[in-house]
Amino acid sequence: PAAPAGSDGKVLKSTSTGLHELSPWNMFMNADIIVKAVMLGLAFASLVTWTVFIAKTIELTVAQSKLRGALAKIAESRSLAEAQFALGAKGTVLSAFIAAAMREGRLSAGISSDSGIKERAASSFAEIVRAEARKIRVGMGLLASIGATSPFVGLFGTVWGIMNSFIGISKSQTTNLAVVAPGIAEALLATAIGLVAAIPAVIIYNQFSRPTKVYLELVNRASGAAGRLLSRDLD
Repeated sequence: PAAPAGSDGKVLKSTSTGLHELSPWNMFMNADIIVKAVMLGLAFASLVTWTVFIAKTIELTVAQSKLRGALAKIAESRSLAEAQFALGAKGTVLSAFIAAAMREGRLSAGISSDSGIKERAASSFAEIVRAEARKIRVGMGLLASIGATSPFVGLFGTVWGIMNSFIGISKSQTTNLAVVAPGIAEALLATAIGLVAAIPAVIIYNQFSRPTKVYLELVNRASGAAGRLLSRDLD
């Protein structure tokens, strides 16, 4: 009777130890090489998401503040030259609008009607607006891709890990939970990391939609302000 008791104690101790070691780090270290690669890729995607979040937050905040300040500075300006002097050497998108208007007025002096100058200046303004929209949306496509693909990448790691677990079960000829659980847990960890990468990416992408729209509205206001100054100069 002593030997079986000792044997049961040993089995219980082994099972307890195995379950105790099912920490995320141990599951990662014991996972298959493919599952490890998936987890590392998803962890990198999560790092990229938070890097984009910090960078875009700073970029949008600074851009909106600078453009609002520039619009306030030229509020009382009566000509393009006055507005350019008021802005100084600060490189804002409003400075680009004013420079484009002055360049068009200079190139078209004496060879075109006022309406032609305004039309060509408006075309230059539209190009600047499109370039600014592309610039401010840099990184947004990356967030959308991470949010859309990360769950499926994690699911691939899970499927691969569970497949290997079933192969191991067939080789070991046992369905003991202590043997089966670690492999399945390692596989499910890939899905968990995929969700950890995807959910913040989707939330951050949606969160940035509004401030991006607000900034582009400010850009259009700057375009209108430069157009009014050009019209005043021509008159």
